[in-house]
Amino acid sequence: MSQPITITIPHQLGAAEARRRIEDGFGQLIGQAGGVIKDVEKSWNGDVLNFSAKAMGQSISGALFVLDQSVRMDLVLPGLLGMIAGKITGQVKKQGTLLLEKK
Repeated sequence: MSQPITITIPHQLGAAEARRRIEDGFGQLIGQAGGVIKDVEKSWNGDVLNFSAKAMGQSISGALFVLDQSVRMDLVLPGLLGMIAGKITGQVKKQGTLLLEKK
């Protein structure tokens, strides 16, 4: 059974700068997963980044909604990954916050 989760990360960058940072940093975030995430596909539709990937042999899908003061990620984690959703949520929020910090 799939586990849908929503993660919201506030920022003070405005939508355009947040989108640019996400575009530049998305691959780096995936790389920090230590090779666990593979076959990543992504596409932008306005300020929405739709993505899919495989992790531990399971399919993950989701969307990032870039807003003026926050980024919302809706993520669907299947079976085994859904069981560790709390840990995944914490890591995504931590890395996303670092990416969107005002510098």
